[in-house]
Parts: sequence; structure tokens; C-alpha cells
Amino acid sequence: MTILLFVMLGLFVFMMFRRNKKTQQQQAEMQSKFAPGVEVMTSFGLFGRIVSIDDAENKVVLELSPGNVATVHRQAVTKVVDKPEEETPVVPDDASSLTVAEADAPAANETPEETIARLNKEDKKDN
Repeated sequence: MTILLFVMLGLFVFMMFRRNKKTQQQQAEMQSKFAPGVEVMTSFGLFGRIVSIDDAENKVVLELSPGNVATVHRQAVTKVVDKPEEETPVVPDDASSLTVAEADAPAANETPEETIARLNKEDKKDN
């Protein structure tokens, strides 16, 4: 019974050290992405762009909005914000998608009287 207790305690300690090591690796990987111009979020919820990094004093200068800067500790920056990729609109090569369907489109050589008659017929259809 005591052997089982020691095995469980050893497993618990092993899992705890493993989790700490993973967290440290993730933190180091994230801090390697720090460079001027990168969008980040601090642990207290401020979003900004890195202006400069002082490795000697572990300080990061963030531009929160144009003209407003804040100096925070390097460890306060907890997340690199990735810009969502904007979908580029699909633009057709020709203007065929910009035209109205043939049934709805008026004739190109329509006289003003024919236009009035057609519009009156369409109004009667709606009622």
C-alpha cells in the first residue's frame, strides 16, 4: 500500500514539473516573437503595439493609440495578437456578374412609353 502511495506521489510531482516546463517553453516562444511593430495584449487587458524593448531593465514601451505610450514590465505582455486575415473579395474578370438578369432587365432600345407601360405592369403584379 505504501509503495502505491509513493508511486502516486512521484507521478504527481512528475506531472507538476512537466506542466511547468511546458509553460516556460510557451512563454519563451512568445517572448521570442517580441519586436517593434508587433501587436500585443498585456495581462491587465491593454492592447498596443511594441515601440521599443529594453532587455537590460525588462521594460517594453507600448503605443496604445497614436501619441499615447505606456511602459510596462516585459512579463506583463502576455499575448501576441495576430491580425485576422481579411478575405479578399472575389472580383470577376468580366462584368457579367454586375448585370441584372435578362428577364428583369429592360430592353436597351426601349422608348419612354414602353418603359412606362412595363413599369405599370410590374406594379400590377406586386398587388
